Amino acid sequence: MKKTIRRFAALLLALSFSSLSASAETLTIGLIPSEDAQAMLKNSKAVMDSIQTQTGMTVRPFIATDYNGIIEALRAKKLDVAYLGPFSYVLASSIANVEAFAVAETKKTGKSSYKSLIIVRKDSNLKDLNQLKDHTMAFVDPTSTSGHLFPAAGLQKNGIDPNKFFSRVIFSGSHDASILAVANKKVDAAAVADRIYFAAIASGTVKESDFNIVWTSPDIPESPMVWRKDLSPELKVKIAAAFANVKNLEWGDQGVLNGFQKTNDAAYNPVRETAQILNLNLKTMK
Repeated sequence: MKKTIRRFAALLLALSFSSLSASAETLTIGLIPSEDAQAMLKNSKAVMDSIQTQTGMTVRPFIATDYNGIIEALRAKKLDVAYLGPFSYVLASSIANVEAFAVAETKKTGKSSYKSLIIVRKDSNLKDLNQLKDHTMAFVDPTSTSGHLFPAAGLQKNGIDPNKFFSRVIFSGSHDASILAVANKKVDAAAVADRIYFAAIASGTVKESDFNIVWTSPDIPESPMVWRKDLSPELKVKIAAAFANVKNLEWGDQGVLNGFQKTNDAAYNPVRETAQILNLNLKTMK
């Protein structure tokens, strides 16, 4: 019932932005809610302004309350382009007419990949996964790659069923919220993206000395920019060129960019394979 309500709310939110429908003069871009809405808008402004200047189109960003809100808005053709998490992209590609076309590369890492972490408070004396039994756990969102999919698969590979192992599991809605939930002792552990965790430390939101990392994932392909497949070829060329030329600008929690590199749907097959480990049916996760 709760899942149905969330999906209905996300759809209503997407439809409430009906004025954002594509036109020759407007480019609507959806942003995943990895941070609170105002922070996402602020941290993406430089990139959005660059895309607007380069394309000569009015760029309108849209942030939903959850990942499904962006996917539903893409499916309803209320968005032209979106920044999605790797798994939310895989999900979107199965139920909406979208494809990945670019991925950010940061100056700090020089890579287009990242990792998932499971963090705990240092004063909890929790030092490994097995010690988390009967403790509370925060994931970000059911369709979050680093905030749910990869850590859940990692737990299963270690013989741990998240649905039975923890005393309580919550979905916080954002990586920042999960980090603060651990910091404020609302939960005992949380799964978050490494770059968002370290960005929270760098900003002074939390102190690194307060945490332990008890699990680290393999490399995860970075969050892609996607577009609707039914956009005109001319518009796609214009959008791809604009993102390729975005350099030396701040991009949310990823920091300063080297630029957006080309990517494609096949780059996200490792994410699909991880979903299979969890026996997830993408067609039913709407």
